[in-house]
Formats: sequence, structure tokens, C-alpha cells
Amino acid sequence: MNIHTAPASFPTDTLPKASVRRFAWDLDLSQEELVQLLDLTATLKRSPAAYARALEGRYLSLLFEKPSLRTRLTFELAIKQLGGDAVFSSGPIAEREPLKDVARNLERWTHAIVARVFSQQTIEELARWASVPVINALSDLYHPCQALADVFTLKERFGELRGLKLAFVGDGNNVAHSLMLTAPRLGINLAVATPPGYAPNAEIAATAAGLAAACGTELTITTDPAAALAGADAVYTDVWTSMGFEREAAQRRRVFQPYQVNAQLMEMAPNAVFLHCLPAKRGEEVTDEVIESPRSLVFEQAENRLHTQKALLLMMLA
Repeated sequence: MNIHTAPASFPTDTLPKASVRRFAWDLDLSQEELVQLLDLTATLKRSPAAYARALEGRYLSLLFEKPSLRTRLTFELAIKQLGGDAVFSSGPIAEREPLKDVARNLERWTHAIVARVFSQQTIEELARWASVPVINALSDLYHPCQALADVFTLKERFGELRGLKLAFVGDGNNVAHSLMLTAPRLGINLAVATPPGYAPNAEIAATAAGLAAACGTELTITTDPAAALAGADAVYTDVWTSMGFEREAAQRRRVFQPYQVNAQLMEMAPNAVFLHCLPAKRGEEVTDEVIESPRSLVFEQAENRLHTQKALLLMMLA
């Protein structure tokens, strides 16, 4: 059992609570909890000082196998702005001892584990053995915290999510997976356009299709960027070569060139905003012209990582 049992000084009885002690993938938050998280995020962003001691005495373990700018700093700032603190460790998590031992050490020192890892299995093992919340800060299959910031950014811009169309163009990667599992549950129609052979994971796509059908939204997976962008309110892309696929970089640049988000492609959705999770390879998946245009919300997305993660921490720790 975790030795830190002092309650937060902030009255948290009115805050929404997560029903699970893990956020290993997007579906660990229910549809209702997603809506509550977005509402709480708006409150936190509007009145941050009101929650400045909400997680006083709470500490996070940040375990990062992969490099990070936004994820590390926003989680550190999130817990600190809520009155707590974080400790950071980089490099392979289970190189010197089993994951189950790592998890059961950390649960005795800190109140939650935030892990950015190469394999989703690492997240699952940490969550299996730790008695404290485990949060997926990126794995090979999912990037759920990014998706939270993305949908909040869209809600900020458009006010209402139901009926929006989001087009994702590029690699069917972890970001695409999390958008597929999150956006349809909030009423967003999603179209994913990838080159042949780079489509999203088939099992995840099947799950997402079922969610979309249940929620009355549309999920389209295609190889045609023009079809994806037709009627889109937002256009999203990500790097063509994710971490761990560097040896494929040259081949991917050739294959993905028709999927570059440039001014010509954006003309297919003339009223759409542009989204990117960053870091961006300017001149590859997106041109400098697009990312620096008034239609670009990439830095709003980056800022909103902080606010949505604060809401997530409150729901799991308060």
C-alpha cells in the first residue's frame, strides 16, 4: 500500500472521479467521463488558481523510455500547478529488474505512475502490478493524453463537437488509434487516410468502428486524402516516421509524399483548421506555410496538453 495517505487540502468532493485506477488506453475512460473531463478542463483553464492546492502532497513518478518535450513538461507543470510534485527517470524501465518490482517500489513512494514507453505491454504490466494509477503518456499503440488535448482544442474552437468532421492524413499510428477511440464517442465523424500498407491496426479499427456505430458517428478509413478531407472541419497529421521506425524513414518519405498537408491539400477543406501533435517535420508531413497559417491550432493543442492532464490527474488522484 502507498505510504502517502495525507488527503489533499482542497475540497474535492464535487470533482468528477475516474472509475478506474489506470489510463492505459483511451477506453479506460467512459464516454461520460470523457465529457466530464472536458468540462473540468475548461474550468481549470479558466480558473487555475482555484485548484492550486488540490493535489498538495501528491507525487508522480515519470518514467520515460522515449524523448519528450510537451509530455514531460506538461505533466511536471500539471502536478506542480495543482500543489504536488514529480520525480523523473529516463531510459529502459525494466533493464535492471522486473517491471512488477518497479511498479511495487514506485507505488510505495509516489501516488501515480506516468510512463512514456516503446511497448504497450510495458504499460499493461505496470498497471497490473501497481496499486496506484498508471497513465499512458505514449506507447507504440496509443497516445491517449494527446487525444484528450485534441478534442478539447476542437471543443474550444467550435463549441459543439457533435457533427464535426475530423480528417487524419498520414500514418495509421498511435495518434490515429487514440483519435479513432476517442473522437467518435464525442460525436465527431472521423476519416483516416493513409497510404496502402500503413492503415491503422485492424483490431483497433474494428473496435473504433463499433464505437462509432453505437454513438451514431461515422468512421471512414481510406487511402484517398481528397475523400477524407471532403467536408472536414479539421485536418490532422503527424510525423511519417514515428520513434522506433527510423530505419524506414527514406522509404516512408517516398510513400507518404502524396499525403503531405500543404496549401493545395488544405484547399480541399477550405474552412478547416489544422492540427498536429508535434514535433513536426516541416517540409515532410506538413509545410511551413500550413503550420504557420492562421488556420493552425498546433500551439493551442500543445498548451491544452497541460490543462487536460491536470483534469485527468484530478479525476484520478483527488
